[in-house]
Amino acid sequence: MSSDSPERILDGRSWAEFCDTLKRAGEVVLRDGSPRDAFDRAEGFRYLSRLTRVALESYIEFADPRAPVFRRPSHETVKIGADNPDNYYQSAAVNGAHEYRIRGSRGTVHYLGFGTYVGNYGAGGRMGQSGYLEGEDLEIGPDGRFEIRLSCERTEGNWLAMEPDTSSLIVRQTFRDRSRERIADLAIERVGSQGPPEPITPEFVDRGLGAAAAYVLGTASLFADWAEGFSERPNQLPRFDPAVARAAHGDPNICYFHGYWELALDEALVIEVTPPPCEYWNFQLNNHWMESLDYRYHRIAVNHYGASYEPDGSVRIVVAARDPGIGNWIDTAGHRRGTMCLRWVGAELHPEPATRVQKLAQLD
Repeated sequence: MSSDSPERILDGRSWAEFCDTLKRAGEVVLRDGSPRDAFDRAEGFRYLSRLTRVALESYIEFADPRAPVFRRPSHETVKIGADNPDNYYQSAAVNGAHEYRIRGSRGTVHYLGFGTYVGNYGAGGRMGQSGYLEGEDLEIGPDGRFEIRLSCERTEGNWLAMEPDTSSLIVRQTFRDRSRERIADLAIERVGSQGPPEPITPEFVDRGLGAAAAYVLGTASLFADWAEGFSERPNQLPRFDPAVARAAHGDPNICYFHGYWELALDEALVIEVTPPPCEYWNFQLNNHWMESLDYRYHRIAVNHYGASYEPDGSVRIVVAARDPGIGNWIDTAGHRRGTMCLRWVGAELHPEPATRVQKLAQLD
């Protein structure tokens, strides 16, 4: 916290530096490793606008760990780091200096996971996970309700660990079939809190604007670095380093395969793999900025429940601009390039997918 925050608010330096950092974030879209066509760059600038929206909600509107609430960014239009189209994401600001209580009903959603985290994109310093609790490990009452305590010291019952520098809570609810499942209904409170939140202070807004701008720049830079690295091995889908995924606030029970795809209009990327025994798997297509493509209107993902399988248990996924009528077609939704992700939850084996590019007319 800056000791001169009141002066920085009064003379406008807080806002000016916020705007200057956002301008620097624009350079990520324009750097040499980014696509040079107007379509991809337009998506890049829209991506920055989306990051700015979620950053202001995270660091200004809902940033007080003394009065936490679950927030859900508009997931269909806020997409970060190969966001899963099957997920319902929620998050809250917390602090290891306090204790918290989550109350809720389990619902019927296929997979439920709670994680506490240290640090954030762009903040500098340590980043990683400080605690994790899976839905299947919850003690749930006969009425389907449960309670979780969040604290640095272990407690009886459902406990989610924090550390002194824990700063955020993320909940992932993963659907197998959105049309049939009901999400868990959750609420969070700080233990011992009373009355309404305190009014904002110059220090709070000064700090929040700085953190929000750093988040936009840091998030854009991190995942642009990832995408540029993936592009060095186009149309391949290698296993991603688990340590890097965890440091970037990934789910510790997920094995990720990340890659880059680039196809002509008459080409298809064929991906073949035999998914191992697991709770869930999916494949999805993203743009260059690692935003999932618009699954509201296009078939850009497939999971273990909706996939068509070969007789031997393998799956063939076909990425193409039009439906070839075979396999599990993934629509490129007007894109010529981007990133892609295959993930599975709770698997002990991790077979690497085989990939090849073929002309659409040659597919059988």
